Amino acid sequence: MRPLLLESLPVADVDAVVWDIGRVLVQWDLSRIYRDVIPDPVERAAFVATVVSEEWHGQHDAGVPWPEMVAQRTAEFPEHAALIERYATHWLDAVPGPIDGTHPLVERLTAARVPQFSITNFGADAFALFRPTFPILDHFSDIVVSGTERLVKPDTAIFDLAAARFGYAPQAMLFIDDNAANIAAAAALGWQVHHFTGDAAALEADLVRRGLIA
Repeated sequence: MRPLLLESLPVADVDAVVWDIGRVLVQWDLSRIYRDVIPDPVERAAFVATVVSEEWHGQHDAGVPWPEMVAQRTAEFPEHAALIERYATHWLDAVPGPIDGTHPLVERLTAARVPQFSITNFGADAFALFRPTFPILDHFSDIVVSGTERLVKPDTAIFDLAAARFGYAPQAMLFIDDNAANIAAAAALGWQVHHFTGDAAALEADLVRRGLIA
């Protein structure tokens, strides 16, 4: 799906901004966990595609705890037991730093007194490790974490839960996410949306256009 051409859409009032986290506020790449132990990039890519893959990791976002996941995957791939264990012990290596340009936008929204929240597909174990390392999240009044709620975007239930928790109607919130399916689900529920494609300047222009920042 192509990113939405927001400049062609009418501007409606926005009372709150709701952020995704991975690949919007922070870089996320599972292969980084294995850079030191699988130095060959082709071999490393193959391992992340077939063993410790994003698809497999999705169980954690849905609420399956790390010990259960690691035990199950080790039973399937016993020859990779140490590498599979590394997924849990070195998970923070997968989130090496912020996405360029988005953190200043969070800070500018705070300065403009715009309420901010987050809906994130994030496992509970991973989020417990990650949250203390990422102080930009202090700007958010509430964060709906999929692994805690056992609801995963683009399931409409997680958006309904978030709207109830945040206390704003969907039409009054701007949802920012890099995943087209998540954007489509939110838009179908009446949320205002921005499909983030890595272009912080485009996001800034949209926030300015909406009168949220100057």
